[in-house]
Amino acid sequence: MRIDFHGSSEPTLGVEWELALVDRRTRDLRNDATHLFARAKPRLADPGKLHKELLRNTVEVVSGICHTVGEAMDDVRGTLERVVPAGDELDIDLFGGGTHPFASWTVQQLSEGHRYEELINRTQWWGRQMLIWGVHVHVGLPAQERVMPVLSALLNYHPHLQALSASSPIWAGVDTGYASNRALMFQQLPTAGLPFQFSEWSEFESFVGDQLTTGVIDELNEIRWDVRPAAHLGTLENRICDGVSTVSELAALTALTHCLVVDLDTRLANGEQLPVLPPWHVQENKWRAARYGLDAIVITDAASSERLVTDDLADLVERLAPVADRLGCSTELASVLDVPRRGASYQRQRAVAAEHEGDLVAVVDSVVRELRESL
Repeated sequence: MRIDFHGSSEPTLGVEWELALVDRRTRDLRNDATHLFARAKPRLADPGKLHKELLRNTVEVVSGICHTVGEAMDDVRGTLERVVPAGDELDIDLFGGGTHPFASWTVQQLSEGHRYEELINRTQWWGRQMLIWGVHVHVGLPAQERVMPVLSALLNYHPHLQALSASSPIWAGVDTGYASNRALMFQQLPTAGLPFQFSEWSEFESFVGDQLTTGVIDELNEIRWDVRPAAHLGTLENRICDGVSTVSELAALTALTHCLVVDLDTRLANGEQLPVLPPWHVQENKWRAARYGLDAIVITDAASSERLVTDDLADLVERLAPVADRLGCSTELASVLDVPRRGASYQRQRAVAAEHEGDLVAVVDSVVRELRESL
């Protein structure tokens, strides 16, 4: 199975932000993406920047190909500044979180399309449970032979990205005890979760060939790993993060992803052998970050050293500062450390629930308000 990676000559960026649609009065989910599209798309210079997703309660805002984090944020903000007023006309607000705190999966409607129908037909109960939203960040890579080593090394920072973005503590009206319930829900799909740590592109090609031959997938994009190559775009796609509720947090996560991928690729190109964690440590780190968020103690190397994730983040941001300076995202990378100071979304949601004696409508109100105030 030959797969050509169409390398990017520059480390360009692309951002995809999934947002739920909630009713302005009840704060429950609304299956009205079609109506929102009808009002919003004519207002957009590029209607292709607003996508449908698996369920009709979701829209995805997609940037164009950008060169800096600031350019990507301006692009996304420009789209939202037209989508939000369209939602206002329908009494719909946009909700940026990994899960909705009280919605029921039983009343959600599937978007039209054979691909979505086949997914639900195959995955049944787990597929229908997927009331989850995330953020995806693409970074351009120049050389096919460096893609898989960079992917494997990026997994060392899976828990950092997961903890920073964690925004799904409450599921079906119950606090799960997890910072990111989304992370563990999504991996129940048969092609989702952590990627295999291949060292060569040919191993990835063999894997995809096996998946196609055995009917696990029909198309390459049905591999839904937390980090995956997007061969047709020439990018590495970070899909680790929960949905976020502010543009500033989106910028921080995008900057961290951009700097990490560029740093790893540069080091590899210069002849360095990138450090890679054993798969069992990667798996454990994902669980710890999903469970404990910013309080997670993560495994940092193959020798089983451990460290509080926020301490490791502080050193990581400092180490990546020269990379950020070259990429023009110093301010955005520095803002990564604002998240622990302010509290991640899962912490803010729990604080609102406690303040309002468990009122989950108040939680939705707070998440919606954060997004509006960030535009």
